[in-house]
Amino acid sequence: MSFPELTFHGAARGVTGSCFRLKTAAGTILVDCGMFQGSKTEKELNYRPFPFDPTDIDAVVLTHAHIDHSGLLPKLVHDGFQGVIHATRATVDLCGVMLPDSAHIQALEVQQLNRRRARWQKDAVTPIYDGADVDRTMAQMRGHDYGDWVAVLPGLRARFWNAGHMLGSASVELEVMVPGHREPLVLCFSGDIGPAFKLLHPDPAGPRGVDYLICESTYGGTDRLGASDDVRRAILGEEVRAAIRPDGVLLIPSFAVERAQELIADLTRLMDEGVLPPIPIYVDSPLAARATEVFNRHRRTLDKGATLAKGLHNPNLHFTQDVEESKRLDQVEGFHIVIAASGMAEAGRIRHRLKRWLWSEAATVLFVGYQAQGTLGRLLVDGAKQVRIQGEGYDVAARIRVIDLYSGHADGPELTAWIAARAPVRQALFLTHGEPPAMEALARTEAEALAPLPVLQPALDASYLLTPNGPQEVSEGHDRPAPRLHPAAVANLDWHNDVSKLFLDLNEALSGAGDEKARGVLIRRLRAALEDWQAGHGG
Repeated sequence: MSFPELTFHGAARGVTGSCFRLKTAAGTILVDCGMFQGSKTEKELNYRPFPFDPTDIDAVVLTHAHIDHSGLLPKLVHDGFQGVIHATRATVDLCGVMLPDSAHIQALEVQQLNRRRARWQKDAVTPIYDGADVDRTMAQMRGHDYGDWVAVLPGLRARFWNAGHMLGSASVELEVMVPGHREPLVLCFSGDIGPAFKLLHPDPAGPRGVDYLICESTYGGTDRLGASDDVRRAILGEEVRAAIRPDGVLLIPSFAVERAQELIADLTRLMDEGVLPPIPIYVDSPLAARATEVFNRHRRTLDKGATLAKGLHNPNLHFTQDVEESKRLDQVEGFHIVIAASGMAEAGRIRHRLKRWLWSEAATVLFVGYQAQGTLGRLLVDGAKQVRIQGEGYDVAARIRVIDLYSGHADGPELTAWIAARAPVRQALFLTHGEPPAMEALARTEAEALAPLPVLQPALDASYLLTPNGPQEVSEGHDRPAPRLHPAAVANLDWHNDVSKLFLDLNEALSGAGDEKARGVLIRRLRAALEDWQAGHGG
């Protein structure tokens, strides 16, 4: 008997690279095809061949447009995939601005890298994909409405439910016919689940009664205690007031899609209500500007679309369109706010703003979302006193602050409530899209709630047969590899920041051993050794 086989090619004991392959009697589909983000080892996975033949994939069902869910679709097309990519209408529109931006960033990073490689007489490298691949990808996309059944393959249909995570985000319900069985097997992929009190979206929804539930666990071990819209805005207002300096700046690294629009709505509302004085706000991201236009087009589908629309007409709000406008921000006088991508400070214009301000005590850097392990944002949040950006070292004198209330992800209790609302879960719960501590925390809760059903944490490339009587492991997969890195995966030479994180951990570990002077000497020797190594390897 031909049971469906589910393989976890990404977001497996990690947060990024969402990609799930479902092989059925009618054909093979992917749910998501996202980029790996974070450490350089993670990013290297983007340059490897897919662990399957793209020409064997018949269709893709996409949960939403974030790059860690959609970012490798152009690579899939480049490598031979010719099927349809199904998504919500808003997701298709957002992919139309996000995927070209992803290709552009790759082109710039590889261009910079190849100039360095040429000096060292090394072969040039190429981006993962280019603009032409993106154009072909967009031509293969089809948009659908929430709630409509979509025939993906004969004997396999899909339905999108609003996940409350970002514009167009969806949980995906699949009905799969199994030969010899009258009733379909029902699967539900959560995608990314939004939190309660999301500014622009309703509470996440989903089907009731599923055989297999595949659920994210990004904040599975966190309880935000049900913070409301008013609480979030009040905390943001306090952070802005504390950051005000006569010639200072508040830098907010932000994802260009969703988070930037939420910040625009909240900041302009705080000014309209007199909680904050008029402050110039510069959105230093062409992608954020284009994405905001998409949000404006879909504002009638948003819970508070009118709030966002009003904020877009605030006279204090400015979008920088080209490089010259972005450069002129370095000459802005008086306190101002800059919102710039990327949210984890791994790429984009926020890096230029950090290079300009990170050393200044007049600056505040406010992180408003998740910072993955291995990212510059995580390093700053963890207290680094020196970082490297595009190969140059910078001391950190700016105030580093964090608000975790703008996350697009549900916390642990909200995930538990969402899972409970899918009851009955008849066969198994798979947890994905989380670092091990968060995933294990949610697994403990759900193992008790769903007992005796299995709660599984699949490894990368693990496969399971999905039978009507429970899952059967076919391949146990493996942990994250530690391969020789593809050159383009370290295009900005910011692997130094990974080593800097090691210095932080080492300093903490030595805090009870020896005096501060001795620890300082050890750290300086380690840094000197690192710089010598870099000089000998073309850095």
